[in-house]
This record gives sequence, C-alpha cells and structure tokens, in this order.
Amino acid sequence: MSESKTYTKADYRSDLKPVWCPGCGDYAVLTALHAAFSALQIPPHKLVLISGIGCSGRLPGYCATYGINAIHGRALPIATGVKAARPDLTVLAMGGDGDIFSIGGGHLVHAARRNIDIALIVMDNNIYGLTKGQSSPTTPAGEKTATAIYGWPEEPMRPVNLALAYGVSFVAQTHSGDVRGMANLMAEAIKWPGFAFVEILSPCVTWRGRLQYDVIRKRARPIPPEHDVTDRAAAFALADDPDHYYMGIYFKVRRPTFEERFSQVRRTARENTDGSSETLLNRFRT
Repeated sequence: MSESKTYTKADYRSDLKPVWCPGCGDYAVLTALHAAFSALQIPPHKLVLISGIGCSGRLPGYCATYGINAIHGRALPIATGVKAARPDLTVLAMGGDGDIFSIGGGHLVHAARRNIDIALIVMDNNIYGLTKGQSSPTTPAGEKTATAIYGWPEEPMRPVNLALAYGVSFVAQTHSGDVRGMANLMAEAIKWPGFAFVEILSPCVTWRGRLQYDVIRKRARPIPPEHDVTDRAAAFALADDPDHYYMGIYFKVRRPTFEERFSQVRRTARENTDGSSETLLNRFRT
C-alpha cells in the first residue's frame, strides 16, 4: 500500500495545532490514529476521515488526509456515501458519544446491516463536552451535569452491547490511556473487511474531572486470552459485566460487505442490459 514511499507518523499530521483542553483523551486518540496509519502504510491521499460535531469533530482537521467535518450526527451516512462512490479509498467515520449515539444513533444500525467497509471510531467521554457539560446517552445514572443538577435519571446506553446487538462484524473497546493498544486496535479495525466499531473511553477533564480516569483505572481489564472472538454470546457476557470494562476485540466474524454485494448487482445489471445505460433506461420507459 506504500506506493514506493515509506510514510511516518509525521506524514499524517496537518499544520493545524490541536486546541482540545490540556489532558483531553482525544490527544492520545489522535496520536494513536497517526500511528495506525503509519503502521498500515496507507497513502494520505487514499484516506478520508469524516466527523460530526463536538470536540471529537475537530479530529479530521489535524490529519493531512482528505476530511469532512460534517453536521451533527451525520458522519456515518456521509462516510457510507463516500465509500459507495469510491470503494478504493480507506474511509473512517468518527465522533463522540453524543454525536454517534444520540442524533446519529439511527444511522448505526444501517451501517451495521449493510456491513459497509468503513471503521467507526467513537470517542466516548460520557458527556457533551464542547457544549458545556450536558448529559449524553452514555452518562451514568445519578451523575450531576449541566442538564441534570439533581442527578441524571436515565440509565446509560452501553455502546458495545448495542454494536453486538446490531450485528456489527467487528466490535472492540479500548481507552485513551493506552496509546499503543489504541493504535493496534485501530489498525485492526481499518484493515477489517466490513463495518468495524471501536469504542474509545476518552475522558473529558473539564466537565467530568478525574472521575472517568479513576473509573477506567479501577475497572479496565484486558479481554481474557481464552475469549473466542467468533462467539457473540461470549462477547455479550463480557460486555454485560457490571464491574469491568474489557479492552480488546469482543467480536469479529467475516461476512459479505456492501461493496462485494453491490459489485455483484452491477455485474448482473450489465449482463442483463448489454452494459448500456440507454438499454437500462428503456426498460423503465416501456
């Protein structure tokens, strides 16, 4: 994939200086992303990064690749369109827990069922950080936020469980305190032929203080080496553990991608219409 040039991490950095808060987990996510691109030796002009809004939405601007900073919750459908039009490109969608699981939540199931060949990187800080600390779909019940001063009354969404239930073909979780682990998981997700979901616990130091860092330190565990990544029930059992976050690949099973199925549709259409668009149009005119 190197096209006669060896790419270093610096080749994927743009000239823009990140402006996240000091200590934000997204700095580590960005570092790991550059490392993953370098490990895979993907030419920068063959990469497309698409984000929504919020703190994580800034990430494409810090990469010397093609990028789209889209509107709220629409990273996945735009990424799907890019990949459908240009299957030769490596496409990533990215966003935060509010962007992906709230207004953008309806798009996740369709990316999963299509098994579109893109990687989704979710930076989950359990809060709306850029808009000043409102509760998000993953905010723990009882936590006080800008929109729940007496405690958040809702149960949090569990992203790994959701991805498994939707039938995502590659499901993984990691955290921003492990840059090397993040880079390795990102590389695996990007290489995966199909829709890949990676949840990254990326704490917001401004609105949640050290709380999430402390929780990660106490609860994060590597996925047991004996875990069978093809066993969905076993993956659910790990995701349902109330006392631990398991870091690593929960589930991966190869199945036909959208691109593979759609290319077959194109071949069939050409065979039935002698390859002429006029012939195809005539079928609908009669």
